[in-house]
Amino acid sequence: MPRRSFLRVGGLAVGGLTLSRLLRAESAAGVNHSNKSVIMIYLPGGPPHQDMFDLKTEAPSEIRGEFKPIKTNVSGIEICELLPGIAQRMDRFAVIRSLVGAKDRHESFQCLTGRLRDNQPAGGWPELGSVLSKLRGPRNVSVPPFVGLSPRMKHSPYNNGKPGFLGPAHAAFQPNGDGRDDLLLGDVTVDRLENRRQLLGAIDGMRRQADHSIKVQGAGALQEQALGVLTSSNLAEALDLSREDPRIVERYGKGTEKVQGDAAPRLNQQFLMARRLIEAGVRCVTLSYSFWDWHGNNFSLARQNLPDLDQAVSALVDDLYDRGLDKDVTVIVYGEFGRTPRINKNAGRDHWPNVACALLTGGGMRTGQVIGSTDRFGGEAKDRPVHFQEVFATLYHNLGMDAQHVTVDDLNGRPQYLVDADYSPLPELT
Repeated sequence: MPRRSFLRVGGLAVGGLTLSRLLRAESAAGVNHSNKSVIMIYLPGGPPHQDMFDLKTEAPSEIRGEFKPIKTNVSGIEICELLPGIAQRMDRFAVIRSLVGAKDRHESFQCLTGRLRDNQPAGGWPELGSVLSKLRGPRNVSVPPFVGLSPRMKHSPYNNGKPGFLGPAHAAFQPNGDGRDDLLLGDVTVDRLENRRQLLGAIDGMRRQADHSIKVQGAGALQEQALGVLTSSNLAEALDLSREDPRIVERYGKGTEKVQGDAAPRLNQQFLMARRLIEAGVRCVTLSYSFWDWHGNNFSLARQNLPDLDQAVSALVDDLYDRGLDKDVTVIVYGEFGRTPRINKNAGRDHWPNVACALLTGGGMRTGQVIGSTDRFGGEAKDRPVHFQEVFATLYHNLGMDAQHVTVDDLNGRPQYLVDADYSPLPELT
């Protein structure tokens, strides 16, 4: 059944009790209560690495661009002048300047799964949140383990992660899509819900008279738990930013609801919502932020986007550290590829899958460092190329999972490793 049905009161049939059966299965399997979690921030379209974290001040003007580097609070590391908040907190970040393994494809697939679309097993590769949903289950049974804040548009090449061969039960719950209505009780009144509770109690009484076994008593407890899930407000409250301290909301900034192309709005408050969802018990939150496919006006668009991104990321990191979540929550910010070293005639940069950048924080990682480097034009990885699957092996490691040994079964019953055998967690970070 769809994951959003976890919260639908109308799905509680008197004879079926689908949710309590699910809870019984989870109880038998033993739900893992690890607090490790991840927030994945996808920048649709491919952000310009040379204008963010890998400026080439000694390159010719047609490559160098318009921005100047600024010092950070870590000696020897400089980043773009439009990112002063991140610069002041660089000791809490790790920058990968040599991310490789991409193809010239506009899609979130590799960022969400760690893999390319080529040669997929039956059903397709699942995204990271779906794997966590399958292997770890919920931290809190009243909150889905995987929430996607990104708009999923049918014909968009962006925001297209799927549960793959793990099936729709492990898809992201989308409060911005069809799942929004499932957070409400609709026309079901409290009295009607209480009547259902009383009826179920009567049915349980008859069953217990026939069979006083521990199994039946356990089933009754799970039915009671199912009703608790359906009436829980944990998820709805996490999504309600009016419950947050207004000073913290202001710290994140607003961005804009305007959508460029068919990607995503630049909504800073999604970052705050992600933190609130993690605190409510979600294991994985994914979100898309703005639109970065700048074939023209690269520098004017960067002046619009980078300060907002800087504010949102800085506020999120401060929040995680202030709340003691920095050891348990891993945050990654990246896009599907980088941009061309040479600036085109429209003052833009074109697709460049040869190398890209990524920003990481939290998860107990060793931060305050840069991993890898590119050549003098920022076009090729020079030192320490880092593959997308190495990044995913690191994310799984931070979540307490050995990606080289843990498997999930595909539709043919074949075990599939979380990453390919050649890739391990980044030793620089772990």
